[in-house]
Amino acid sequence: MDVRMRVSADYETRVVERPGRWMKAAELEQLSSDLRLVASKTLKFGSLTYGVFSGDRSRLEHSIITIVYRRSDRQPIAFNSLALMEISLAGKPYEVLHLGLVMIDPDERSRGLSWILYGLTCFLMFLRNQLRPIWISNVTQVPAVVGMVAEAFSNVFPGPHAGARRSLTHVLLARQIMARHRHVFGVGPEAGFDEERFVITNAYTGGSDDLKKTFDEAAKHRVETFNEFCRKELDYTRGDDVLQIGQMSFQSARTYLADAVPRGSLAALAVAGAAATLQRLVLPVVHWADSTRQWNVLRPWTR
Repeated sequence: MDVRMRVSADYETRVVERPGRWMKAAELEQLSSDLRLVASKTLKFGSLTYGVFSGDRSRLEHSIITIVYRRSDRQPIAFNSLALMEISLAGKPYEVLHLGLVMIDPDERSRGLSWILYGLTCFLMFLRNQLRPIWISNVTQVPAVVGMVAEAFSNVFPGPHAGARRSLTHVLLARQIMARHRHVFGVGPEAGFDEERFVITNAYTGGSDDLKKTFDEAAKHRVETFNEFCRKELDYTRGDDVLQIGQMSFQSARTYLADAVPRGSLAALAVAGAAATLQRLVLPVVHWADSTRQWNVLRPWTR
């Protein structure tokens, strides 16, 4: 998936799926440069060493990058880096979409970009998945983000919200994520995991050290119960995180369209959604029809 859309008079966005698998070296370096430019305005240079900042091309083979550009000068001003984590569910391979890292140029905050950075990619992937629910995960210590995830997605655990219930599926997903995918969110092997509360203890030791905050520094949610939940469950001195697991479902997609997307952007979103869906449905047929070219394991030869 490689989708571009104009989201307002001032901004446009690009969603790139698994760029490490198909982008040429020069294009990939430009994309990485755009990410680093945004990060340099948010954190000191070199402070993050995990995920898309690790310099490892393989990380971008399992990432979906959403990047927002200012239309006047084509400068990147915000991005979201999501990760696709391979796990096993009911004996079958499955991918969990990790919400990942969000960064916004401080000069561009409060410009109504949250619907792009926190929901757009999940919505497009939901369409690509033929409206089937997608499991998502999130690791954070920020009350505002804990509340946003709980409100935006379905079947989310943990949290103080109504309906927060730890199911066997939640536990199985959490175990695999903590066993195999700590590098995705910068948590070292020495960090603990409280399976009852879904709290990662001593979490900031695996490359994400400079993201650690005190409770006072962390952005608060407008609903006080989420702030109290984080204050009670997390040890900010030690550096704890909460691991949230939920789903992008038809209900959460409907809520996203009704409450998050500006009315003026619905048409552009419809076009982007159609493009993402067509890329999934039409391109494989086009590629298969060309018998002169190799196509992965389905046609490992050329004529």
